[in-house]
Amino acid sequence: MEVMTSDHQVRSVNEDQCQMCMPLGGVIAFKGIEETMVLIHGSQGCSTYMRLSNVEHYHEPVDIASTALNEKQTIHGGEANLRKALDNVIRVYNPSVIGILTTCLTETMGEDLDLMISAYKHDRNLQGVDIIPVPTPSYSASHTEGFWSATRRIIEHYARATAETSGINIIIPHISPADIREIKRIIDLFGIEYTLIPDYSMTMDRPFGGNYQKIPPGGTVPADIARMPGAQATIQFGLTCPEQLSPGEFLRRKYNVPLFSLPLPIGLKNTDRFISVLSELSGRPVPEVLLLERGWLLDGMADAHKYNAEGRPLIYGEPELVYALCTLCAENGATPLVVASGTKTGNLETLLSPILPDACEKTIFLEGTDFAAIDQAVEDQRVNVAVGHSGGRFLTERRGIPVLRIGFPIHDRIGGQRIRSAGYAGTLSFLDRFTNALLEMKYGSYRQHCLEETRGKGGY
Repeated sequence: MEVMTSDHQVRSVNEDQCQMCMPLGGVIAFKGIEETMVLIHGSQGCSTYMRLSNVEHYHEPVDIASTALNEKQTIHGGEANLRKALDNVIRVYNPSVIGILTTCLTETMGEDLDLMISAYKHDRNLQGVDIIPVPTPSYSASHTEGFWSATRRIIEHYARATAETSGINIIIPHISPADIREIKRIIDLFGIEYTLIPDYSMTMDRPFGGNYQKIPPGGTVPADIARMPGAQATIQFGLTCPEQLSPGEFLRRKYNVPLFSLPLPIGLKNTDRFISVLSELSGRPVPEVLLLERGWLLDGMADAHKYNAEGRPLIYGEPELVYALCTLCAENGATPLVVASGTKTGNLETLLSPILPDACEKTIFLEGTDFAAIDQAVEDQRVNVAVGHSGGRFLTERRGIPVLRIGFPIHDRIGGQRIRSAGYAGTLSFLDRFTNALLEMKYGSYRQHCLEETRGKGGY
């Protein structure tokens, strides 16, 4: 499909997408719940694609079941396949929770999952297994919304009103397992009881154990999710999360749990905000180890600032991560000149404009975009470094622009699940990587630039 742009140039729509499918995000959220198995209600190809995408990024076995619909079920309905799939999942995996995610096919067919599941549970007299359906058609949104939708639906399923008030809730967007562990470490330093959801820090990045496990240990415990309405407060890293998908907003409205909507703790100011809220909620001063880590970050920022001033970054990926990385780069002297996401939130530019007031050139914001549009913006803005997932690898191949891998998916490198960028320590690690990418490009090509300048001035 082609469209005519405002400058009368024809370009393709959705040429090399910058996001992945909605149910894939839901898979990752469910993998963060204890003893859970995921079932895709759709064709076999959908579940295969999601297994492969997750395995190539996390480098862990990722089991995903499928109802395996074909042309016959498309016409006559998929309830029989759904029942058979549920029977098989319960028999083979013995899960405590089954998350069912729909696909474009089943949503277009108009499958009534709630009715089908209710009838199945009645007929099987099912006990001890929670079945949670989530509508996730890919034509509706990206994997980011799929992640938020599944997380909210899980909380809605388990949350129960309680008169007790204790602990805090931590709701995360789609980040690396290493970043989840860093956030948990920081909270533990304040001695606060908490429930973090979804917690796939072990299920999607587990130590070598020798034997294959159908459902690996780890994940948020459903009993803890049930107590979330009695929390002292909710911290949700979701500035860009739509209100209708926000788990924290659900808890605030239905159960009056105070909500702190914060950016991901990536960058100095963003981490300061997180630490400040934890200190306020715990009534404790900031631990000495965090003050030391903040000092090391400030020292690293002073070391790197003169080099980062030459950076002209493109930052792309999931909106919450994009926002945090933009603030990090801006506070280190590298103003992002292209900000892009395959997810359309409608508020990235609004949120970031106050943070980027001193940009020498106007930053280009692209939402719900593809890499064709990103490539054109990169050329227009003379970008010299990119930050995002492996979908942007063509920038190195075609334009010689280094791509600093972060986010999801990372399919052309290993260790994507171990990339730590959260907290003061994680921020410093990212800053070193970013600055070194600029230095490598500079010192790898400066002789060629000097030669070109000499020739231009009439030299040899």
